[in-house]
Amino acid sequence: MNKTNYAKLCEEELEKEGTREQTLLLHSCCAPCSSYCLTFLHDKIKIKDFYYNPNILEKEEYEKRENELKRLIEVLKEEYKEADIEFVKGDFESDKFLGEVKGLESEPEGGKRCKKCFRLRLKEAAGKAKELGADYFGTTLTISPLKNAELINTIGFEIEKEIGVKYLPSDFKKNDGYKQSIELSRKYGLYRQNYCGCPYSKREENKNG
Repeated sequence: MNKTNYAKLCEEELEKEGTREQTLLLHSCCAPCSSYCLTFLHDKIKIKDFYYNPNILEKEEYEKRENELKRLIEVLKEEYKEADIEFVKGDFESDKFLGEVKGLESEPEGGKRCKKCFRLRLKEAAGKAKELGADYFGTTLTISPLKNAELINTIGFEIEKEIGVKYLPSDFKKNDGYKQSIELSRKYGLYRQNYCGCPYSKREENKNG
């Protein structure tokens, strides 16, 4: 059974007439993951870059990633004069994440806990897109080779039906997207964390390290 090519679906959607004048509310987890996504998207659609990561419990870490994303956006706007990118601040809501994943603390990385986390962030993004009048919502999460793009996109399309805002499918790691994000992180000197944000992924990283 052939898997859906979400990278191709993304390109086809962005090639539609009039898309350049429309707006995407892009959920962003951090500057390194956003780097390739924003360079890929900047000349195809207007972007409201929404930083929202309730899975990060430490406020210092949350704000560090937030400030680095703001810096990246300003650098890209200077580099790509035609780019229409606006930073949108999400609330620090770690309690909401802990409530969502209660009972799933021992799940392996990539399991049921991550599914809950993806849904929480994508639903917030869709709600913010509706609030701001954006035409689409999407996420940078598919840039990671460690995250299941099939699952993320399936959740995205489910939330599209729930909230009533069109979901932009993606698989940003394709076409060397992840590799390019590493190169762009070096180019711009971005702070590159070694775990997704939640204490459970940090625990796995410490165990493997």
